[in-house]
Amino acid sequence: MKPLLLIACLFISCLVIAQEKNESSGPGQMSFYAELGGPGMLFSANIDGRFTKSQLGFGGRVGLGFVQSDTYYNNTGNYKTHSVATFPLQLNYIFGKPSSPNTFEVGAGVTFTGRKIDLFNNFYDGTNPEVLSAVFGTASFMYRRQPKDGGFSWRIGFTPIIGKGYIQPSAGASVGYNF
Repeated sequence: MKPLLLIACLFISCLVIAQEKNESSGPGQMSFYAELGGPGMLFSANIDGRFTKSQLGFGGRVGLGFVQSDTYYNNTGNYKTHSVATFPLQLNYIFGKPSSPNTFEVGAGVTFTGRKIDLFNNFYDGTNPEVLSAVFGTASFMYRRQPKDGGFSWRIGFTPIIGKGYIQPSAGASVGYNF
């Protein structure tokens, strides 16, 4: 868990440093949003920022969320549901025209979970713990509606999650505020 905390702190530091360098360029480069689905898996709260002096271009996101996971106990035949914390980290690129609020995001990253899980209960039958994972690959292909001068924003799109031995198609939708 300590390496995860270190990675998250470094990532947030990069976003803050990039924002400090871009203070003279205007609003719209940072976003805070709540997301259903997506790299946070079930629900997450995220901060997203650009590494450039524009609301377009390279940037990244870091979040905190949770997901429900079932554990199968082979000796009793029962399932137990757990809430598991998720920590999505992604680098992304936003395409669009500088004067338009309509943009497109392409991103890739990882999501760490608080315990090893079989996210979509595809393979785990209580006998093979090798399919459990605490790290999942993520991608995002999302339409973004973000005002160039800041304000209410929303996103929707395709967000596949990559686990041990499978790629799970998924979707995400979020609402937030650009500043």
